[in-house]
Amino acid sequence: MATVVAKCGIKREPGYLYFLDKKGNVSRVKMARAGQRTSKKQETVAKCGVKREAGFLYFIDKKGNVAKAKMSRGGKKKKTAKKKAAKKKPAKRRVAKKKVVKRKAAKKKPAKKKKVAKKKVAKKKPVKRKAAKKKPAKKKVAKRKVAKKKPVKRKAAKRRK
Repeated sequence: MATVVAKCGIKREPGYLYFLDKKGNVSRVKMARAGQRTSKKQETVAKCGVKREAGFLYFIDKKGNVAKAKMSRGGKKKKTAKKKAAKKKPAKRRVAKKKVVKRKAAKKKPAKKKKVAKKKVAKKKPVKRKAAKKKPAKKKVAKRKVAKKKPVKRKAAKRRK
C-alpha cells in the first residue's frame, strides 16, 4: 500500500510531530499541549530532498523512513456502460381480456336527515388595549444650594462659665 521513497532511519522523541516540509526534508515541531505555549519554529532532522507527486500522501513510517501512499478520494464512482447495457426492460406479457357482466345496482333507501341543534355562541369582543405612552425625559436642572451658616456650638466655652 505504501512505498518507501527515502531511507532516513529517524529515531523519534516523544512530544514532537514529525513531517515532510516544503523542501522535501524531514522536520519536527514540538506538539501543542493544553496550557503550554509552543514555539512554531521548525527543526530539520534529516535532509532528504524528496520530490512530491500529485495525488500522494507523504509521511514518516514506523521505521523512520519517508513513505508515500495513494490518496483516496471520496465521491461516487462512475457507472460503466456495460452495466447499463446489461439491464434490459422485461418483455410485456399479453393478458387475455375478461368479459364484464353488468349487474343491476340495488336500490338504496334515502338516508334520514338528522336534526342539528344550533348552539348560541357568544361572540367575543376584541379587547382594545391602550398603547403605553412614553413619558418625555425630565430635564435635570441643577439648583444652586445656598450654604447657610450654622451657628458654631462651643461646648467647651459654656462649661467654663
